[in-house]
Amino acid sequence: LCFRRCIYDLAFKPDGTQLIIAAGNRLLVYDTSDGTLIQPLKGHKDTVYCVAYAKDGKRFASGSADKSVIIWTSKLEGILKYTHNDSIQCVSYNPVTHQLASCASNDFGLWSPEQKSVSKHKSSSKITCCSWTNDGQYLALGMFNGIISIRNKNGEEKVKIERPGGALSTIWSICWNPSSRWETFWSSRANEEEEESVKNYLEEIPTLKSSTCSSQGSEAEEEEHEEEESPRDTNSDEHNDILAVADWGQRLSFYQLSGKQIGKDRALNFDPCCVSYFSKGEYILMGGSDKQVSLYTKDGVRLGTIGEQNSWVWTCKVKPDSNYVAVGCQDGTISFYQLVFSTVHGLYKDRYAYRDSMTDVIVQHLITEQKVRIKCRELVKKIAIYKNRLAIQLPEKILIYELYSDDSSDMHYRVKEKIVKKFECNLLVVCSDHIILCQEKRLQCLSFSGVKEREWLMESLIRYIKVIGGPPGREGLLVGLKNGQILKIFVDNLFAIVLLKQSTAVRCLDMSASRNKLAVVDENDTCLVYDIHTKELLFQEPNANSVAWNTQCEDMLCFSGGGYLNIKASNFPVHQQKLQGFVVGYNGSKIFCLHVFSMSAVEVPQSAPMYQYLERKMFKEAYQIACLGVTNTDWKELAMEALEGLEFETSKKLFPICFLSVAFLKKKYFPLNNDLFLADVYAYQGKFHEAAKLYRKSGHENLALDMYTDLRMFDYAKDFLGSGDPKDTKMLITKQADWAKNINEPKAAVEMYISEGEHMKAIEISGDHGWVDMLIEIARKLDKAEREPLTKCAYYFKRLENHGYAAETYMKIGDLKALVQLHVETQQWDEAFALCEKHLEFKDDVYVPYARWLAENDRFEEAQKAFHKAGRQSEAVKVLEQLTHNAVVESRFNDAAYYYWMLSMQCLDIQQKMEMLRKFHHFQHLAELYHVYHSIQRYTEEPFSFHLPETLFNISRFLLHNLTKETPLGISKVNTLFALAKQSKALGAYKLARHAYDKLQGLQIAARFQKSIELGSLTIRSKPFHDSEELVPLCYRCSTNNPLLNNLGNVCINCRQPFVFSASSYEVLHLVEFFLEEGITDEEAVALIDLEAPRLNKRGDKWQEKTNAQTMRLVDDTDLIEEDDPFTAKLSFEQGGSEFVPVVVNRAVLRSMSRRDVLIKRWPKPLHWQYFRSLLPDASITMCPSCFQMFHSEDYELLVLQHNCCPYCRRKIDESNQ
Repeated sequence: LCFRRCIYDLAFKPDGTQLIIAAGNRLLVYDTSDGTLIQPLKGHKDTVYCVAYAKDGKRFASGSADKSVIIWTSKLEGILKYTHNDSIQCVSYNPVTHQLASCASNDFGLWSPEQKSVSKHKSSSKITCCSWTNDGQYLALGMFNGIISIRNKNGEEKVKIERPGGALSTIWSICWNPSSRWETFWSSRANEEEEESVKNYLEEIPTLKSSTCSSQGSEAEEEEHEEEESPRDTNSDEHNDILAVADWGQRLSFYQLSGKQIGKDRALNFDPCCVSYFSKGEYILMGGSDKQVSLYTKDGVRLGTIGEQNSWVWTCKVKPDSNYVAVGCQDGTISFYQLVFSTVHGLYKDRYAYRDSMTDVIVQHLITEQKVRIKCRELVKKIAIYKNRLAIQLPEKILIYELYSDDSSDMHYRVKEKIVKKFECNLLVVCSDHIILCQEKRLQCLSFSGVKEREWLMESLIRYIKVIGGPPGREGLLVGLKNGQILKIFVDNLFAIVLLKQSTAVRCLDMSASRNKLAVVDENDTCLVYDIHTKELLFQEPNANSVAWNTQCEDMLCFSGGGYLNIKASNFPVHQQKLQGFVVGYNGSKIFCLHVFSMSAVEVPQSAPMYQYLERKMFKEAYQIACLGVTNTDWKELAMEALEGLEFETSKKLFPICFLSVAFLKKKYFPLNNDLFLADVYAYQGKFHEAAKLYRKSGHENLALDMYTDLRMFDYAKDFLGSGDPKDTKMLITKQADWAKNINEPKAAVEMYISEGEHMKAIEISGDHGWVDMLIEIARKLDKAEREPLTKCAYYFKRLENHGYAAETYMKIGDLKALVQLHVETQQWDEAFALCEKHLEFKDDVYVPYARWLAENDRFEEAQKAFHKAGRQSEAVKVLEQLTHNAVVESRFNDAAYYYWMLSMQCLDIQQKMEMLRKFHHFQHLAELYHVYHSIQRYTEEPFSFHLPETLFNISRFLLHNLTKETPLGISKVNTLFALAKQSKALGAYKLARHAYDKLQGLQIAARFQKSIELGSLTIRSKPFHDSEELVPLCYRCSTNNPLLNNLGNVCINCRQPFVFSASSYEVLHLVEFFLEEGITDEEAVALIDLEAPRLNKRGDKWQEKTNAQTMRLVDDTDLIEEDDPFTAKLSFEQGGSEFVPVVVNRAVLRSMSRRDVLIKRWPKPLHWQYFRSLLPDASITMCPSCFQMFHSEDYELLVLQHNCCPYCRRKIDESNQ
């Protein structure tokens, strides 16, 4: 395309479908697929200097000499326009945020779709170019005064780079490398010396998975193929951004983001006007006053000219993700180029060398897959490799490398010679001491010093050349010409040897390992194979584009073509398999294949040619092919065929030594017994019936039987035995059963074991598989004398939870102890008890486990009865004591109280009277304490209390009066005093509260109570020092008011009468305990009370006191006092003294009592009954008939409704004995 005005800028749409061109005052939009003009865009009034497309492809921007910037959509519609104070020099979109930077002569602006206005920033000099970093964080500005300013997204300057030439080095074009993957490369280049003294570096690269193989020579290609680059890994998170800077000091430089220069300036010898990177950053485009577009490497090495123009080149860009280049010139010319990168490579056996990044050479070992990179820093034009030599042609020289050592796996090269001279050639070949240059018809042989030693002129164009080996300095070359002639040339001989001449042009050549055969691929894609000595055409195959002989096998070659790999052995038919690419080498079972630009080694099994030789009984040749690589199955087949064909030398190499050593020893030491030897051979081949006949014929029937049993052919073995020895038959069946067991056929194995009397094995298999029916059948068939198998049956019955059959089996063998143990383990207690009644010797074996089981299921009463039955009284108490201790440790004080009560009751059942009575009272006392402390513990630990303040007050006092001597485990005196102090203060017992707080000051207090107690101790000081009279307890015997804190405990300070408390509210109940006169039994007393005789009202009656005893009694014949009830009259007596004097009643008083006023604790023997008289009959009191605790009737009924049992002893309400 050609326009009248200068093309200052152009831009590709990110998907590459459109090209935007700044031509005059218009924008021209072209379709890149066919070059048609889609639409011209008018909006600017003056020349358009710059254009840029956003990375997301949604909009592009243009800047003009009319000082305006226009934002266009991808639909080619203008949506926004803003202006600067001067002409717009360049525009650039942020690749991440799509923020637009527009630069004028004296300022630059930043605009994004999210903001309404453009933020502008002043510049010290005219801005000529700009470019964003890959991550969009920084913007580089190139100035007319030779300064590069790097700004952040807000326009603030972060780095300033000053070029040495100042204003004479105007920065005309800058560009950030779009890829950060060159970090390693640039770090190695940072301290590089001048270009003229560049050294060649060797770099080890990580081993990659199989690449591809290449051809064994250099091929002159008339067409070049487009390079298909493999994607490289890039790490966008790395911020090692590289800035390319081209100034009008005619230099190209590179800088890091920090402003540090990388390497030295590269002279250009022209004024650069534009610099741009390829999409992946591997190459640079540059154009300017030299009127051409040049291609450079990423580090600034010039590779060549892309296109020459008639005027200055002002802009050049690469189509995204492609090799197409668009160029805009001063004279209005638009050029569109396609770049084609040819493959430059070389191959020798298992070493493949190829060009990478135009200036590097990578040598790949196709077997070990090692790779080595050689950095040449210049354009690599040709590569040749041979043995330990590597030749690389650069524009002005040829470098000769050699390996450091003779190790076949060594991959370290060093420079051997340099030929500093420019050569023009189509093909390059290297030998041990020479290089061969091929230019059309001419071959030149040069020494490594660059001296031409020999020259050959051919009759036609040289199409193919290859080194075929030879002594150093005398190597032979195989040369194919376009006229069909094939020659062999020795580098030390001036005369070429014509091997043969065919009518078609040569495309590819290869010679067999023995140099007796020659394979040629011609221009008609035909593979022709000749005998070199006779010039006879041995065979030909169509559809071939390359050919290679197997270097380890004379008669095998392969050729590729039409998407297939063809392998041919001798003159047998071709074996085909799919393969993409060109075959360039064949070594053993590996075929080297070149596909596009990669070389790989393909492992190919040689099964097909091996079988072709086997069909013709060519065992030695088949063995040679198999050695190249076949499957295990193929090896076995070859071994069998060789043995069957009596090819012992071959079969000896193939068979396992464990067989053939025996077979050949038999052949050696028993030469007259060929039948035995042949039997072994037939057995190994799988011909078992024939082998058995030969074993029998040679008198070795046992070997035949062993063969059949080892092979699990038991039916054949039985047929072979016929009606032989019964011992052999039994042995055979046992072996068969063992085999059935091993191959997971257990039922068959069991049946066979039973038939042969192997009952234990049959039982084990049946039990392991859970076959109860089979076990029942075996157990019932066995005689009771066979105890071991029957015991085993019972064991499996138990394991399979068929306890009835287990019991039946134990009964059969009379093992009663095992039967008892079975009943105990299965918790069939009724059967165990029945058996125990008949056999008392098993009493301990039944009742002790039964008691433990009951205890584990919280059935303690039954458990202890069982312990008692077993005679284990101490263990009965021990179990309950352990449960009680656990409850205390776990702060389950309600349970602890219950367990202590149960313990106390158990003590009454044990015969050790005195000791158990002492424990009874101790446990009763502990039960009452833990029952009370349960409420205090809940009050102090839980946020809410279900007790009334009066109840907690009474409980705290009751507990404190009982903690005068020792404090039981788990009960906290601190908690008790704390609860007492709080409730006393709340109810007005300030004196008692102060006493409680004073006591707490001397105890160790938990942190959570500390603040509350300190505050209470202070606030109680403000209260009066006395207690509320309503709280003072009254003694119902002597009507004395007792203090709230009683040093004597829970007894009256006057009459010493013990208080009777309610077990719920712990108020003092209106009960007075009385005792029976000597000679009155409990039964008589109850009968007298039940009489309820009418009361007399005679004033002459009096109380009489006996002065000779410390008791008081009612005398029948004394006069009655004024009151109706003599018991009440007695209580009105106020006595003195420090000893407690109980109330003792006679028969007359008992007869005067009403049954409803008397409560009796009917303790079991040996305890005495306790009698209590209610002084307020109208106030109902209820006593639990089990634990004999007293309650206000209303409280008791409420608690029973809540718990469905007595709150103290947990007696169910539906139990008898109400």
